[in-house]
Amino acid sequence: MKNFVFVMFGLGMVLTMKIYAYDDGDFQVWNTDAEELKINKDLKFALEEEFRWGNNASEFYYQHYDAGIFYSLRDWLNIGAGYRHVYELKKDEFKLENEPYVTATLLWDIKGFKFDDRNRLEYCHFDYQDDSWRYRNKVTVKLPWKFTRMEIQPYVSDEIFVGFGSTSEFSRNRFSSGLAINLTKNLKAEVYYMLQSTKSSDNWVDANVFGTKLKLAF
Repeated sequence: MKNFVFVMFGLGMVLTMKIYAYDDGDFQVWNTDAEELKINKDLKFALEEEFRWGNNASEFYYQHYDAGIFYSLRDWLNIGAGYRHVYELKKDEFKLENEPYVTATLLWDIKGFKFDDRNRLEYCHFDYQDDSWRYRNKVTVKLPWKFTRMEIQPYVSDEIFVGFGSTSEFSRNRFSSGLAINLTKNLKAEVYYMLQSTKSSDNWVDANVFGTKLKLAF
């Protein structure tokens, strides 16, 4: 079973990863660093920063800084609120986007498969274009297998983006497959492949993302 999971994961990456120009099929590298502070058994404070490189991972084009607070109402329900400060390269200039948000996450377990259904509503404020609202829904499934002392655990996820402004539309989809790793008691890591599809005019533009994430939790 162990060899089968790793072979299938690697095969999926090889079959879906195609390198084209910066627009359609671009290869990108994303890195995320997160810190979590548990205030009590139900309440935690979280910080996150993320950096992205596009144009076949040769051009730094995106960064965000995020702070939020999250509370477990029930074993199966978590709520939260936060703020994200985004800089994204547009027409050779980094543009600022402010994103306050609220979240509600449902959690359940079916025969060892752990499901996480996060619903997120964002208000997107810009200085260079009209403001808008955006709804994001991300469903993650952790498989019921762990390998080695680091408890390496495969997972898959899918996230949809729906924008609300002058028009409302489904504008982006992110499908991911990766491995969650416990490096130490307080330090966790993820390595993943993501296929991101974004609507541009009447076409869909794909990006193949190799991502890493480190999370320090206390």
